[in-house]
Amino acid sequence: MSDNLIVRTPSAYSYPLIIKNMFLAPIVDNPDQEIVYRDSLRFSYREFKKRVRRLANALTAMGVKPGDTVAIMDWDSHRYLECFYAVPMLGAILHTVNVRLSPEQIIYTIDHAEDDFLLVNSEFLPILDQIKGRINTVKEFVILHDDENGPITELSIPIPIVGEYEALLAKASAQFEFADLDENTRATTFYTTGTTGLPKGVYFSHRQLVLHTLSTIAALGTSAKQGRFHQQDVYMPITPMFHVHAWGFPYIATTTGVKQVYPGKYVPSTLLNLMKTEKVTFSHCVPTILSMLIASPEFESIDLSNWKVLIGGAALPKKMCRIAKAKGIDIFTGYGMSETCPILTLAHVGNEELSDDADTEIRCKTGRSLPLTQIRVVDEEMNDVPADGESVGEIVVRSPWLTQGYLKDSRNSETLWKGGYLHTGDVATINADNYINITDRMKDVIKVGGEWLSSLELEDIINLHSRVVEVAVIGINDDKWGERPLALIILDSAGDAPKEKDIINHVRSFIDRGLMTKLALLMKVEYVDIIDKTSVGKINKKELRKKRQ
Repeated sequence: MSDNLIVRTPSAYSYPLIIKNMFLAPIVDNPDQEIVYRDSLRFSYREFKKRVRRLANALTAMGVKPGDTVAIMDWDSHRYLECFYAVPMLGAILHTVNVRLSPEQIIYTIDHAEDDFLLVNSEFLPILDQIKGRINTVKEFVILHDDENGPITELSIPIPIVGEYEALLAKASAQFEFADLDENTRATTFYTTGTTGLPKGVYFSHRQLVLHTLSTIAALGTSAKQGRFHQQDVYMPITPMFHVHAWGFPYIATTTGVKQVYPGKYVPSTLLNLMKTEKVTFSHCVPTILSMLIASPEFESIDLSNWKVLIGGAALPKKMCRIAKAKGIDIFTGYGMSETCPILTLAHVGNEELSDDADTEIRCKTGRSLPLTQIRVVDEEMNDVPADGESVGEIVVRSPWLTQGYLKDSRNSETLWKGGYLHTGDVATINADNYINITDRMKDVIKVGGEWLSSLELEDIINLHSRVVEVAVIGINDDKWGERPLALIILDSAGDAPKEKDIINHVRSFIDRGLMTKLALLMKVEYVDIIDKTSVGKINKKELRKKRQ
């Protein structure tokens, strides 16, 4: 049998799925729309396109060529957005450096990615000062600077600086013709610290980023009212742009032509003020950041009834969901990981007739899969678990935008893709309506007497106690049970701390209603002032367990 491939006439153009074509042909071409940086800069999309071309000319003049790696260390800014486009459209690779890592981890990722050029915010020069002389690959540096009157030339660090970002753009031409690329060309690289050992590099092609952008736009646009992203929205990220492309939303926002607001460093008062003055309607963040905003004095005085916020990176506590809903916020969950570009699911509420409790329940679930995403919940033999909302298994996934491996790490790459599916390491249930709900990370499940106890479900219940501000539940060794749960709790300042039995009795009330296993009664309680977090604001259970071994 002959194949059935299409016949292409010699003059036909094979339209590649590359970032250039999202840049030149967005869904909405909106040249007069605004891009805002903090309270200091605003310009139009028309000017944005000129700035991207100027940046491409400046980088080319520096010697950047296809296959080179250009790294950036910056807060959330218009500069970051410009790099999201200019660098990969040159055929180079953009390495988004996690500035919250330790200096040793930062130098490891720079060397491992073999960065050729580094664009660095002057605020991070002290980090470079700690690792100067040990960066073996970077040829030249560009300084990113917010204070135009700052002493750029008086830096004490002996590194080869080409110049300051804005000055380089000012000298460059606003005309640049981007060449077509193979759509499988690597566009971005960054490092995940969510697993054990050294940071692992993940990478994504032009094709993957384009398909992730379009599929997420489609998924967000299918909801009738709740959690929609549309052309009249005003977008502001509250997830760092170094973290999985800010969940891909800068590409989504630019492709749909909406107003974009970039806040720089995350300061609660600054974020809330920008939300008020720029009328922000769509953001995304981890629960820790939202908790920080809720605790801010300005939170109660600002009207947030038009704000939609996508929560990811950790489970959305029902208590937090209810606080947000009472404020009029359209809050809901999304799910993904560094290895998945990241978005795999969204928790849209499809039925407007639900009770408040049922509505909250769905918003806090992991959600339903995006288009072009095949998600399974499987047992250890890769058999699908029953879709009954109770049987647990690991989430495995196939989608066109998943990292195809870890950079220079074939062993862990094969483990990640064992059996032809990407293994997330997340334990979950799935119900008859295809809503997935993560109950734990495989490494965080507490095994009590041979039975699994979900730390996330126990955390959610403890969070509902009126005195609890934040909680992390980990497993600790126990001679009789193997492991037992330890609840690390931050309390409010309302008075004397409740006794341990008060917290356990609170949990018991949920056990009596059949909402939690009796194994939770083996819990120990410890009150703490701080709970360790990762560089992107997730609870660092690995570190918490290490401290209590």
